[in-house]
Amino acid sequence: MEDEDASVYTEAFARNGLPRGGAAQARDSPRLFAVSDAPVPARPKAHAVQMPAAPVELDGALLPTESALLRDLPFTLQGLSSTNLAFSDKNSLKLPPTLPVPILSLLHTLAEPSLLYRSLSEFVESSEGGLVGQSLRAAIGLELRSYLGLVATLEGHIRRALSQLDENAPNGGLGKAGVTLKRCVIWTREATLGLRLMSLIVDSSRGKKGGELISLIHNFSSSHGDPFVHTFAERLLTHITRPFYSMLRAWIYDGELEDPYLEFFVQENQEHEDSGATSVWEHKYRLSHAMIPSIVTEEFANKVFLIGKSLNFIRYGCADSAWVESYSKDASRELTYGDTALLSSSIDEAYNTVMQRLISLMENKFALFSHLQALKKYLLLGQGDFIALLMESLASNLDRPANSQYRHTLTAQLEHAIRNSNAQYDNADVLRRLDARMLELSHGEIGWDVFTLEYRVDSPLDVIVTPWASKQYLKVFNFLWRVKRVEFALSTTWRRLQTGARGVLAAVSDKLGGDWKAARGGMAEMIHFVDQLQYYILFEVIEAGWEGLQKAIRKPDATLDTLISAHAAYLRSITRKGLLGGGAIDFTAQLHELLKIMLAYKDAVDGLYSYSVAEFTRRQDVAAKIDTRTKAGKWGLTEADEDENVTATLASPLFPPGAGRRHLDSPAPPLLPIPGGVEGEKNMLEQLRLRMAALGVEFKSKVAVLLGDLAYQPDVDMRFLGVVMNFNEVYAPVKRRRGGAAAAAAAGTARKGDERGKEG
Repeated sequence: MEDEDASVYTEAFARNGLPRGGAAQARDSPRLFAVSDAPVPARPKAHAVQMPAAPVELDGALLPTESALLRDLPFTLQGLSSTNLAFSDKNSLKLPPTLPVPILSLLHTLAEPSLLYRSLSEFVESSEGGLVGQSLRAAIGLELRSYLGLVATLEGHIRRALSQLDENAPNGGLGKAGVTLKRCVIWTREATLGLRLMSLIVDSSRGKKGGELISLIHNFSSSHGDPFVHTFAERLLTHITRPFYSMLRAWIYDGELEDPYLEFFVQENQEHEDSGATSVWEHKYRLSHAMIPSIVTEEFANKVFLIGKSLNFIRYGCADSAWVESYSKDASRELTYGDTALLSSSIDEAYNTVMQRLISLMENKFALFSHLQALKKYLLLGQGDFIALLMESLASNLDRPANSQYRHTLTAQLEHAIRNSNAQYDNADVLRRLDARMLELSHGEIGWDVFTLEYRVDSPLDVIVTPWASKQYLKVFNFLWRVKRVEFALSTTWRRLQTGARGVLAAVSDKLGGDWKAARGGMAEMIHFVDQLQYYILFEVIEAGWEGLQKAIRKPDATLDTLISAHAAYLRSITRKGLLGGGAIDFTAQLHELLKIMLAYKDAVDGLYSYSVAEFTRRQDVAAKIDTRTKAGKWGLTEADEDENVTATLASPLFPPGAGRRHLDSPAPPLLPIPGGVEGEKNMLEQLRLRMAALGVEFKSKVAVLLGDLAYQPDVDMRFLGVVMNFNEVYAPVKRRRGGAAAAAAAGTARKGDERGKEG
């Protein structure tokens, strides 16, 4: 019989049941199970036992007897009402009013597991919560079945003891039978601890789900000092983490989110609107930090998030679902709680495989690096022969008003520049994406102000070349195009001056030699400024940034996020170091003012050149007339002939009325109307001289302010740009112009620099 009892107890405390404190002892032993020495958790406040005021005796005996209470005890432990022990409601047990205090104390102790079982049974039968909550109910239900096995074993002992009662023995012989209420309290002690712990978990889990619920139970396992609590929580975790690992497996092997109750730490953004690969990658899924269970680290969660997001992007963004299905079939494995080594190796292997596949798709199938190279060549002016040819072919069109520009004309010139430069050898897909278009028109603008190049990037590459990145490329191109336009205009005028230096200009050097010396000095300053600015932006900024981008995207552990962040840093570096950043000092406005001044100065020099040609033509005509009249025996030239020749010269096509006109944005004063005769000629020349001098002084003053601002920049390359522009210390940099005094000082400094330049 004892062997049979032992087997029953072994079954009651099976692997899935409550932990057994000790081995079964003899039936008449005072202790059947070892009792835990750990502190007992506090009893739930909701449980109540109705106790009588005082015991009542009938004919010298207590009613009911202990044997009657033992007979009803198995029903009470199962939460069922009996004759002597009835449940008045779900949270209270009514005790007989005829019992002494010691017996009531024992019944009060035995009432606790009964009430706990009733509340836990109600929790198990409910259906609220998600998958993890349902797993918790299943795990607690399994523990309650083990508890019922213990109750069944106690019931067998009680029945055998009651069958051996001796009415003549004290207390009916219960002591010899080996079963008393006190022994039942001892035997249910450990089971009560388990029920109490489960009740505490249930109360604490209200309002929690998913990762929060797992973290709650894991804290009992990792932070509690009682080994009983630790073991019990670990056993619960084995059951309740199964849905979590099922969701984790689907996410890291299929890229699918199987989470109907929002319990996983990766969640789909319900407000997401599909507007391209960028929005899919950045906004379709988000990481919920509150749902990250404490059984995993933050780094682990971020890696899992990136794996699933990459798989989802490969499947839908890159249209490569076949590879995802093949990968899932080959690499998928079962994940369980407690197998830390397998879980870690699985995540690392999945991370490396998925990242390599995604980078390979971007590099080979979608030619990411070729498109980045094309953006650098065409929008950042890296293809020099193409840009030069395009500007030369468009110059005559872009000088006209913006409202007279037509897109088909710009596109035709773009095709011409491609066919006649090395751009023709580029990939056909790259050239197909390149297009010329016009920006929004404003009143008074010319073609140079509205022309721009556009490079179209399709999905999924727009996850890297985002709409923000496209705006940055357009911003840099428009700035570089303005600088290139000024360089083209200055170079054209400089070539004209050098060509005419030994011809037309040499013939009028007696009258205009000093003016042309000053003009060449001013042109040389401006050309030097533009050349240094272009060199700095194209080589010190763009090329250096491109080298850093290449290193970042070629790393063996690079991910798509690495590519996105590296490309964004590359563009931020270009705009910031390329004097286009939105810092405390507005370098962009300063440079645009300088470019306008240079264009106005170029127009003034062209006006002076036209005046020189007109003067040369007038002298040639006068010389021819003198020669003709001399041969005829007459006076060479009379005063009336001089006035007539001057008026005719100023009205000739070589000196059109608009030549040397003031640029629309020039700060110089406009030219005065030209009256007829010699006075008109003198006024025109004086106006040109005043205009060129004013533009030269303003150019020097603005350059001095720019150099002063560059000298205080934290970036060493920006400071170096100021050093290169002022390598011979012609300019005296000033910090900032603050009011009229500072402006006058800057202008005076610029004049001194001009005088030093002339002396040199």
